[in-house]
Amino acid sequence: MKRKIIAFLLLICVCCLCACTGEKTNAPALSDMTVTGSMELKYAEQFSVDYYDGSYALIKIKNDRSFLLVPEGKDVPDGMEEITVIRQPLDNIYVAASSAMDLIDGIGRLGCVAMTSTSLNDWNLPNVIAAIENGSMLYAGKYSSPDYELILSERCSLALESTMIYHSPDIKEQLENLGIPVMVERSSYEPHPLGRLEWIKLYGLLMGAEEEAEAFFSEKEKLFADILADEAAVEEKRKTVAFFYISSNGYVNVRKPGDYISKMIELAGGRYIFSSDDLDTDENELSTMNLQMEIFYEKAKDADIIIYNSTIDGELQTLEQLLDKSSILADFKAVKEGNVWCTGKNMYQQTTGTADMIHDIHMVIKGEAGGEKKTQFLQKLE
Repeated sequence: MKRKIIAFLLLICVCCLCACTGEKTNAPALSDMTVTGSMELKYAEQFSVDYYDGSYALIKIKNDRSFLLVPEGKDVPDGMEEITVIRQPLDNIYVAASSAMDLIDGIGRLGCVAMTSTSLNDWNLPNVIAAIENGSMLYAGKYSSPDYELILSERCSLALESTMIYHSPDIKEQLENLGIPVMVERSSYEPHPLGRLEWIKLYGLLMGAEEEAEAFFSEKEKLFADILADEAAVEEKRKTVAFFYISSNGYVNVRKPGDYISKMIELAGGRYIFSSDDLDTDENELSTMNLQMEIFYEKAKDADIIIYNSTIDGELQTLEQLLDKSSILADFKAVKEGNVWCTGKNMYQQTTGTADMIHDIHMVIKGEAGGEKKTQFLQKLE
């Protein structure tokens, strides 16, 4: 009996010790610092953040590396050989991941970005275009051939790269050899559309705008929650939606089932026209695939709504322009009933608009788009 009491008391002591270490007891020990908590993430799975005393933060990017964010004026702890150190403040970042730029703009920290790998003519974000035109943001060459001299002269404190950098590992290595920490942005791998948007919390942490990031995300999440609360968004009989564009060689490019666009359609209350049983998808990581027009016609001709993806070859203004790409589309149910829509060119670059895009699709599905209820990313073709 005495041994049982001792064992019970020991168990209580262990539990108390674990509780005192913070919200995540599996966070790694760093020098003599104590874990004080973790960033709350509801949708994002491709990164995590653990907080340590002294306002340090350990950032872990999935399938990549860990970073220690060191506050301004703080020393780097011992034992950081396997962890990349990022020092605040970050006010001269090189962004080679266009999906990150809009999130940074969303928290009002575009001034922290000194350089971009995307040229002026390839941007559709007004604030970024203005920054490049007034010289506050410089074009530093493509991600695969950056201007190292310019990057060094701007005293770059962080390079944000897309996963395309994995195809040019020597570039990543050279930047790191120059003393520039390289973080690979993996928001495109998030399984939930709002997971992409939740990366704004990471950029808020990096740039000292955590409150702004949390407020922005909460506002957009509420818009998404309002959609889910709508009974029309959870009806068993959902309207079918096709999302596609026609390539220059006549193929129809569609999103693979399970891709974030098809998930946005489902979350908006629709049903993506293609299922995994309909398409012989290959094992590559691409989120799209090409179909012969005959195959696309067979499956999508009876779709209730069709959305043409114009981010590739420019926005369409009229239904006639769409039919010029393929006259066979005139036989589609959605064309006959006037349910044809076109995306704006800024859909992919404007990551902050994820919830708004779901809301647009939701309004189209309910037949409420138009009139006073304007859509932000979709335009009706007539």
